This record gives sequence, structure tokens and C-alpha cells, in this order.
Amino acid sequence: MKFIKVEDFEKDSSIKIVSLNRPGIKNAFHPEMISEITSIFLSAHSENNLKLIVLKGEGTVFCAGADINWMKDMINYTLEQNLADSAILWEMFQAIQTCRTPVIGIAHGAVFGGALGLLSCCDYVFAEEKTKFCFSEVKLGLAPAIISGFISRKISDAFYRPYMLSAEIFTASDAKNMGLIHKIYSGSIELSEITNKFSANGVEAMRETKVLLNSLLSQKSQKELCARVISERRMSQEGQERMKKFL
Repeated sequence: MKFIKVEDFEKDSSIKIVSLNRPGIKNAFHPEMISEITSIFLSAHSENNLKLIVLKGEGTVFCAGADINWMKDMINYTLEQNLADSAILWEMFQAIQTCRTPVIGIAHGAVFGGALGLLSCCDYVFAEEKTKFCFSEVKLGLAPAIISGFISRKISDAFYRPYMLSAEIFTASDAKNMGLIHKIYSGSIELSEITNKFSANGVEAMRETKVLLNSLLSQKSQKELCARVISERRMSQEGQERMKKFL
């Protein structure tokens, strides 16, 4: 990987640290970086022993959104090229959101534009208290079109609408109040504080729970889905062992 760094957490191969690694340009993403992110999360989807993925950014900010040079190139794209390019971006966000492994986002510094889409696809998000957030697209004459499909699955229209239309910068506290992030930390955070929250959980159980929650977003018949998932978990080897141990 050239633009993404992937490491095991404290030599534990069941926990992966995925870092956006273009700190010189504030981890702004471009086609090659998007391809790497998509590949990582598609691969993780089928790794049955993977318990947790932590997504963070190297350097002074989490991510500034799209690379300016890439955006300059887009000016000359045809409609067909733009449609293809947008589809690839959508697939990156979808790969994160539908990855069966729980994804923990850690934000710091700034989260602008498309970077908010990355956070919206994470399952549990931590942000440093001084982090700034902004749906900056309208200032560039654009619209947060791709990320809006993922943002709207996580938070309500009443929260994101004014910020998408105004491109107003908002705080970590604002982001927490709307449900975009879940925890605010001060200064730095020990990754063990995060991973410990999940260490005692069943890997299969977390993965199947995530699949269930994603399915509920688009599933019309929730009764059958929920009944099937809990039944399968009760009958699984992991579920049987853990229930017996608990009882």
C-alpha cells in the first residue's frame, strides 16, 4: 500500500490499524488512495478472525476530503467519466459500511468534505475535542452528493441539512449531539482504551450483528430477518459456548 498504512495492534492480528497516510496534503484522497481503501475493506469483509478495524489519519488532521489536484482534473471530465468516478467513490464508502468487521473511527484536527463520509461509515467514532468539521462542498460549487447517501443513514435530516447548505464549520460537541461521533477525548487517546471495549466480545457475534444492522437499513421484512439472525446466533458454536459460560 502506498497511501494507506495497515498495522496489527500490539502484534494482535485480529485488530488492524488502518491509517490514511498522505499527511503532507492532510490525507486528502484521490483515485489511487480510494482504490487502496476499498481493497482493504473488501478484503477485511471475508477475514473471519478479524475482530476490529481502527481507521485514523496520520499527521495533523484526519482528512481534508478530496485532493485538490484530483478536483482540478475533474473539471475536464465528461459526464460519463464523472459518473464512473462517482461510482468508484460510492463503492469505497460502501466497502467500509458493509464490512462485516466493526470499524472504529478516530478523528482529529479537521474532517472536511468527503472525510465526513468516511466517519459516517464507521460504527463507533471518537474525536479529539478540538476537531473541526465541515460539509464544505457548496463553497466549491459542488454538492455533498455521494456522502449524503451515507450521512442520511446515520443522522437525521434536521441535523445535517443546515450544515450542508451553509458549509458552516462545526465542533466535536456539535458532531456528537447530532450522532455523527460518539465519544470526545482530550489531547491524545490510547488505542487500548478503545480496543478493550470489544476484547471480550464474540467475533462472530459482532460480525453478524453488524450484518443485521446494515440489513435493517433496507430490509422491508424486519420480523423474519431479526428472528432468523437471533436463531442462527443461538445455534452457532460461539453462541452456544458463550451462553453456557455465562449461564
